[in-house]
Amino acid sequence: MKLSANLSLLFDDQPLLDRIVAAAAAGFDGVEIQFPYEVPAIRLKEALERAGMPLVLINFPGGDFVQGGPGLAAVPERQADFDAALQQALTYAAMVRPLFVNVLPGRLADGVERQQALATLVDNLRRAAQAFQTLGIGVLSEAINPLDMPGFLINTPAQLQALLQAVDHPNFQAQYDLYHMARQGLELREGIERLRGRIGHVQFADHPGRGAPGTGEVDFGAVLAALRDSGYGGWLGAEYRPVGGDTRASLGWMPAWRDFS
Repeated sequence: MKLSANLSLLFDDQPLLDRIVAAAAAGFDGVEIQFPYEVPAIRLKEALERAGMPLVLINFPGGDFVQGGPGLAAVPERQADFDAALQQALTYAAMVRPLFVNVLPGRLADGVERQQALATLVDNLRRAAQAFQTLGIGVLSEAINPLDMPGFLINTPAQLQALLQAVDHPNFQAQYDLYHMARQGLELREGIERLRGRIGHVQFADHPGRGAPGTGEVDFGAVLAALRDSGYGGWLGAEYRPVGGDTRASLGWMPAWRDFS
């Protein structure tokens, strides 16, 4: 298992492209970025190549999701917007070559029945999985806790498992976020077992607080062992908020994780 730095949260005292070099210097194996689209794809590609860092993950364009809206993937009336975002993401990803693109389910839109939203989501995820397969790029989707994000459509491993079954595409896998599961009081190892063989990427932060490992109560040793025992050998994405905003000072957890993997 390799470690990636989520540059949307880590090293954020620097411009985005400079964070790639900072992550490499800190000992990370790769980087991920939530929404990189404001940076021209060629500039991001060049920065990654200069630093010798792979791009593990980007998010699919989210529409108004970051501003508190429902996003694009599960809103029937926004099909044209989703289609345009798919073309944008394909064009961008063809240049920067992430291993995965994460399509956020989004929030349940006003006036839309849950089953209608889920049907739209399933269709859009299947189309995205097929489109990105031509580039050799995997498609993911994740569950997010409803306490931090009320109205989010997919919250639990069980719901994520049902989504995987409904989409039923070989290029579609789960993104398993340890923080979002712990925030709901869910047993992390049970979720790993439920999604065994279907987890494409893992992200982590401690709970409570969403800080670095060791700042909360999550038993990461047990979780890492469960991931290893499940056959997971992919990336572990550090997506936490460093206490005081100092990423470098927050990296005391890394040697033990290196020894484990």
